[in-house]
Amino acid sequence: MATQAFELRLSTDGDCDVLDLTGEIRRIVVEAEVETGQVTAFVRGSTAAIATMEYEPGGIHDLHEMLDRLIPASGDYEHNRLNHDTNSHAHQRASIVGPSLTVPIVGGNLALGTWQQVVLLDFDDRPRERTVLVQLIG
Repeated sequence: MATQAFELRLSTDGDCDVLDLTGEIRRIVVEAEVETGQVTAFVRGSTAAIATMEYEPGGIHDLHEMLDRLIPASGDYEHNRLNHDTNSHAHQRASIVGPSLTVPIVGGNLALGTWQQVVLLDFDDRPRERTVLVQLIG
């Protein structure tokens, strides 16, 4: 099986910005002509994550609300005290969701559900430049 690697460079707004990566990943798979295999997306950095979700305004709103309840930005965080920082919540959110996701490739297509998209979640408290590594095995 051959392995191929690609990079996506993205600008985010921070504060739980959600970017749909599905189209770019699908384009990579099609151009690489992989019929059967898997694709992995991995984001560099400890304040961002990769996940799947239904990428639509209601789902994005509900995700923001849930994360604000679970890990509020204004929490009493040791990381912020020790490092004179303000983004411990971003590190915690990213650690729960995780930095990578693998999707099977079947018949040259991502094996995603009808309403399932691959997304980058940037939890940092400021805009960032992000690099997503995309690796194909097929």
